[in-house]
Amino acid sequence: MKTIDEIKQELMTDPRNQDYTQRDIPPIFQADPQAKILIIGQAPGKKVEESLIPFHDKSGEKLMAWMGIDANTFYSKDIAIVPMDFYYPGKAKTGDKPPRKFIAQEYHASLLACMPQIQLTILIGNYAMKYYLGQTMQKNLTETVKNYASYLPRYFPIVHPSPLNFRWQKKNPWFEEEVVPVLKDRVAHILR
Repeated sequence: MKTIDEIKQELMTDPRNQDYTQRDIPPIFQADPQAKILIIGQAPGKKVEESLIPFHDKSGEKLMAWMGIDANTFYSKDIAIVPMDFYYPGKAKTGDKPPRKFIAQEYHASLLACMPQIQLTILIGNYAMKYYLGQTMQKNLTETVKNYASYLPRYFPIVHPSPLNFRWQKKNPWFEEEVVPVLKDRVAHILR
């Protein structure tokens, strides 16, 4: 079994990541063998690429609030952050480009094998849900998040905490009213 550092080195020498490595941008993820909660999001944004810290933006602030934890806990060994792409994929006409598929396909399994104590995987957004839930995903993201309980105890699907998702959040007040308190409880129970 490869170590987390070996996987990181492999990512940096992968020719498909050469452009990032040449610009001194390492793969952006957070992993530790002691991690108890795993967050699988989309991909780092431009701001995160500049700081090299996962979720070091408004989305991260919102996610921490939803989880009921502070930054010290979020960036501790207890929390792993393994996005669908470890690099900022660039701008598209609307929003960012989708995460490159090979990252999850070729690197996630070996990285997850290094973290045997994971008790809960929080799946953020469509890309993570489609990859990890596959055929068990509901007809769309909203229905999947609404039916989060059917994926427990292993997975907890949620909407992306991006400020750009304010319309979805406004249209679906049940998420913050009903789902977020359950997420906070699960996180608190695992971390105590």
